Amino acid sequence: MDLRPRKKQPFSGFTKAEVARMEQFLYESKQQSLDDGCYKKLARVFNRSSGRAGKPLLKWTQVQIWFQNHQQKSSSQQTSFVPADPQPHKAHQTPNIPQGEKDQELSRLEFEARSSKDGAWYDVNTFLAHRFLSSGDIEVRVRYVGFGAEEDEWVNTRTAVRLRSIPLEHSECHKVKAGDLVERQDQARYYDAHVVEIQRRLHDIRGCRCLFLIKYDHDNSEEKVRLRRLCYRPNTITQYN
Repeated sequence: MDLRPRKKQPFSGFTKAEVARMEQFLYESKQQSLDDGCYKKLARVFNRSSGRAGKPLLKWTQVQIWFQNHQQKSSSQQTSFVPADPQPHKAHQTPNIPQGEKDQELSRLEFEARSSKDGAWYDVNTFLAHRFLSSGDIEVRVRYVGFGAEEDEWVNTRTAVRLRSIPLEHSECHKVKAGDLVERQDQARYYDAHVVEIQRRLHDIRGCRCLFLIKYDHDNSEEKVRLRRLCYRPNTITQYN
């Protein structure tokens, strides 16, 4: 695939879907104070969503400031608020929902699909259609985040569609262990890999300086990378739950 590198841009505000998600979260929390972990989790979810494609990454402190400002509104405003759902995600067209996630609202889930062209995983922007195969499997036609219609392709929902991985933050490096399944980020694509060895180093103003030796699942090659290049798989590494 012809990857499209994205230029860094200054923070330009939240998208409508992100605001709707935070308003709903604020409404459901009933004005209770939230901890930093909630802000960080929301920032990670927003940064991996299709709606932020091509936009600058959010910092969790920006999410924190939004909540602090909105928690100062009058109680009357809050009681009259009816939370709006984020923009519906067309992922509901695929029946391949991991066990344990079936009761969650599908509009809150984000997916990635594995391309047959290079074996890498890409973030799914839209599920365009589906079809049934003679084998009983189901295929969906996907459009990837950051790519046009010319890159659309059919993928098997059983073997090539899954929940998106989540970027690791500097403060989480101590949770990564040898043998863990991770994803290595390379611009818009991701490759599955296992951690072979970790060289722990002191963190500095730039964050985590540790080096992670990983082995790629698709070709068994090895590479040393920083934490900022790694994501963890949901429901795979138990210590992150």
